Amino acid sequence: MNNIFFRKAVIADANAVASIVNAAYRGDSSRKGWTTEADLLEGSRTDFADIVVLLEAAGSVILMAESSDQHNKHLVGTLHLERVDKSDAPAAFFGMFAVDPELQAKGLGKQMMQSAEALVRQEWGTRKMLMDVISVRTELIAFYERRGYRLNGEVRPFPVNPDLWTAKVDRLELVRMEKLLA
Repeated sequence: MNNIFFRKAVIADANAVASIVNAAYRGDSSRKGWTTEADLLEGSRTDFADIVVLLEAAGSVILMAESSDQHNKHLVGTLHLERVDKSDAPAAFFGMFAVDPELQAKGLGKQMMQSAEALVRQEWGTRKMLMDVISVRTELIAFYERRGYRLNGEVRPFPVNPDLWTAKVDRLELVRMEKLLA
């Protein structure tokens, strides 16, 4: 893989961010990688308007991973971070993690997670990361567990958004995972 650079997304990046997230999670393109939700959900994961809302929100950052060679820059991954201020300790919610399906399983995701954890420690003083994962995605839960995340026992219903997606299976749930940062 070429040189990887990280930067925070701006409004002008919203379409590109939505495209890579949708490619990684839904539809036939997502089947090239291992993070696909195509058998669980029909439709898009996100859209331009959703990304703009995240970019404009206080305490919210979309981190972009770009690969560059001597001729071009290519968006190869994104993730969303949201500051969660709790009275006991500040935390960051980690979500919408997407790596180009053609580049998955090559270490880029691990590199992106390390950059995200460094960003929230340095900029927000965060010592805990939180995330939600679809409960039936056992391989994804195992991936995060290998990176220090643990299930914390919280379970919630999967969100409904008929404007973007519909479920293909019944009783989807989200499980909460967390990691204490060094």
